[in-house]
Amino acid sequence: QVQLVESGGGLVQAGGSLRLSCAASGRTFSSYAMGWFRQAPGKEREFVAAVSSTTGSTYYTDSVKGRFTISRDNAKNTVYLQMNSLKPEDTAVYYCAAVVRGYYIYTRRSDYDYWGQGTQVTVSS
Repeated sequence: QVQLVESGGGLVQAGGSLRLSCAASGRTFSSYAMGWFRQAPGKEREFVAAVSSTTGSTYYTDSVKGRFTISRDNAKNTVYLQMNSLKPEDTAVYYCAAVVRGYYIYTRRSDYDYWGQGTQVTVSS
């Protein structure tokens, strides 16, 4: 069983920045592929960013490219999402997710084995 705990959400003005963290349990975090998703009110949960386990390759949805950066620290069992130039349309609950023994980039919700509880990000205009 893998537990994921997100933190770092909050209220920020448009143009501001936040850094989300996701701490994972387990002794094999380095073999987990990790991803961030978000869900706005009344909308489906959507893919935001992912990082692979082996090479640390990253991938982003088009709407956040150039503004968000996903990274991981295997020594701390933590994945981060640095969010800059935030826009009101980035307002959502943000979830991290893990693919155990995942060696690639995964963008579909169904690919992921474990999910965190989510952290609220609100961007005011």
